[in-house]
Amino acid sequence: MSAKTLVDDSRDTARTKLFISKATPGDDAFTLWLAPRLEAAGYEVFADILALDTGDSWREKLTATLQNEAVKMLLCCSTQTLSRTGVMQEIGIAADLQRRLPDPNFILPMRLRDYQPVFGIADTQHIDFENSWAVGLDKLLKSLARQEVPRLREPAIQPEWAAYHRRRSIRLRDEPETMTSNWLRILSVPDQLNYVVPSGAANNTALKESESKFDYPLVPHAEGYLSFASPLDFESQFLGVGAFKVQDSISYEHFVEKGAPRLDIGPRDAAATMVNLLRQAWEKHCKREGFFAHQFSNGEAQIVQDGKAGVGQRIPWGKQGQRRNSMLRNIARGKLWEFGVSARANLFPFPHYRLKSRVLFSDLDSDQQPTLIEEHRVQHRLRRSIAGAWRNKAWHGRLMAFVEVLAGESPYIALPLGSGVHVQIDAMPIQATSPVSARQTNQLGEDGEELDMTTLGGHFEEEDA
Repeated sequence: MSAKTLVDDSRDTARTKLFISKATPGDDAFTLWLAPRLEAAGYEVFADILALDTGDSWREKLTATLQNEAVKMLLCCSTQTLSRTGVMQEIGIAADLQRRLPDPNFILPMRLRDYQPVFGIADTQHIDFENSWAVGLDKLLKSLARQEVPRLREPAIQPEWAAYHRRRSIRLRDEPETMTSNWLRILSVPDQLNYVVPSGAANNTALKESESKFDYPLVPHAEGYLSFASPLDFESQFLGVGAFKVQDSISYEHFVEKGAPRLDIGPRDAAATMVNLLRQAWEKHCKREGFFAHQFSNGEAQIVQDGKAGVGQRIPWGKQGQRRNSMLRNIARGKLWEFGVSARANLFPFPHYRLKSRVLFSDLDSDQQPTLIEEHRVQHRLRRSIAGAWRNKAWHGRLMAFVEVLAGESPYIALPLGSGVHVQIDAMPIQATSPVSARQTNQLGEDGEELDMTTLGGHFEEEDA
């Protein structure tokens, strides 16, 4: 036993360790996050990740530690974890200890994902880590303090936690590697931006009703609109308003650099206006192409739904000779997930769209018909538990497949700004070359990410406290 001095010297010092019962490797990432934080709070922690030496009988050492040294068992709870034979055996030992010590709170369940209660913990209140690891840790520490679990006078974090992280880290090789970004370069924009106004008196109600339905991007300004569309485009869609005219025309480059002094628009407002027009161009084009627009808390996303890709369908993407396949819609844990993208226009350091990956979940009825889950907290939890397990390679593949669906056979994406005028985008994301490359720890092959079950659910990514 450790010779460390405890805060409460009157306690039975034989039992000082928080025993983390977990599945390997499914709960390893969570354990590596939790254990050093508990040690920083003064507790001793036992987890099989670090506690087994070469030649140890792992089952005997875990059993002996749980029976003789554990003051509490912290039980990782998810359907996958609680289906493991080893974890169920540990619950059985802990349930017996709970009666013999006696300590009705010896087992502290930690809910990581959905689970069905099992024998030994069926009526035990869990601590919720599913929505937030940080909030779960705070509740766990308060519970340990209330139950007067012994702590060290001087907290000590085992250096082996960091060493284990280093052993699992990706090694670099001294050779260049091509890196693909999530930026799509804007290749061309029309030369002239128009300030279009009604020729005569206009009905404000009719103007407002027509603005939201207009096929092309526009930004209201004073008595008219900033747009690349022509007066004819406005007259054909702003019904009941009458004729329009171009009151002013500004060079695109002059507008984004210096603004439009004649219209009382400074450089900063001009840049924001152009970003707004480019964002609208993307969103209106995607809607026109049949993508579903969903409003997230920080922006609209275009989601791939039925008609754009089938459930479980692999979308081929990549250059000839380097083709891969990725899914944009599939079913995981009884939920339908659908991939999408938010696009943010940027003018610096050069005009481009920056793409952000999104995932939207729906419930399925008995006929496998989807119903969108409206509750934001549930959406967030599902993104954490399902999409949180996707490797970077899987996220990258889905993003590339989305662009492939949007661009079709063309190497470019043309977003209409008006009749016959477009903003043209390179459908191949911007690439850069790194002077070093990372050793690939998972060579899964062309379709490997979609054949590997970890892409449809598994461990959580680390969350900062």
